Amino acid sequence: MTEATTRAKPPVQGTASFSKFMNVLQAIADSSDVDIAQLCKIVPYPRPTIYRLVSALIAEGLVVENKDRGTFKLGTRLISLAVRAREEHDLRNTAHRHIAELRDMTGETVHLAVPSGLEMVYVDKLESPQTVRMVSRIGTRVRLHSTSVGKAYLATLDPAIRDDILGRIQLTRQTEYSITDLDRLKTELEETRQRGYSIDWEENELDIRCFGAAILDRDGQPVGCVSVSVPKYRYVAIDTGLFQKAICATVKTISENL
Repeated sequence: MTEATTRAKPPVQGTASFSKFMNVLQAIADSSDVDIAQLCKIVPYPRPTIYRLVSALIAEGLVVENKDRGTFKLGTRLISLAVRAREEHDLRNTAHRHIAELRDMTGETVHLAVPSGLEMVYVDKLESPQTVRMVSRIGTRVRLHSTSVGKAYLATLDPAIRDDILGRIQLTRQTEYSITDLDRLKTELEETRQRGYSIDWEENELDIRCFGAAILDRDGQPVGCVSVSVPKYRYVAIDTGLFQKAICATVKTISENL
């Protein structure tokens, strides 16, 4: 498809308003410290419409105003989103080789997950070469309190941030082994923090046991987690100490390489 053809394609139905916001945001990004009069020359909208769009962007933290000069520039929320997108992109690329080595060493399914709202989402998955495998897929969203990746993430957060999240999530029962008592979960998270890895004892899916550990950024905050999932019937034969050391070593290496 040529560039001309791409430009000629009609907009997606119902997105006209969104396109206006994006056009104004792009004009501010391209010009920096631009005022309303300059915006009126750049984007083909009436002045009242531009005022309305800019006001909405300011309210969302995407644009900030220099009141002394009457100009606008990109807001800190955009910076945060950009950093997050960059980190997640770098995270998957950086982690892939190391989680592949972890999969090969353990012979079990390995997941890479990142936080998304009050859940975790799998952004990479390497299947076990063995016959019985996990039914999860990339893009699957899982709960924080009942998974090894979720508990590893919570355990390494700053206490104030963790408590805020715990106050907002629902401790639903995924299986008969799920932790649904807040005090018990807090105790579990403290134990996880001290030992450096989490355990999912069939709490999210029956007959599946998992180890999880967090990948940390330069400030020591979790940006993602790795898990190794083992079917119950194979779990009795594995060297759990070896698995635990391997996953901790894997996340340490990924953290250092980010």
